[in-house]
Amino acid sequence: MSESEQVLSWLQSWYASQCDGDWEHEWGLKIETLDNPGWSITIDLEETELADREYLRQQLTRGEHDWVMAWTSEKTFHLACGPRNLTEALTLFRDWASEKRSVRR
Repeated sequence: MSESEQVLSWLQSWYASQCDGDWEHEWGLKIETLDNPGWSITIDLEETELADREYLRQQLTRGEHDWVMAWTSEKTFHLACGPRNLTEALTLFRDWASEKRSVRR
């Protein structure tokens, strides 16, 4: 299975695990195109275990069409990327969402 297939399979599973009869009616995720060109992804975190986690804005630019930005705001994970960086962007979300959080006592 390619990396693209793996991250898409993971995203489908994450989305399905959020669907509880209510969440999917109010929240969800969107993958849209940008005109510069590129992709814009918004993933609602409201009412998920990720809702209160932060991802500080990060940007990696390797070229005019080779870039990725990611950040959270208002309980939403935002991604924007170049036209061939969709897998890389979704992998950032997967890695962040899958990160084990230590419990502070």
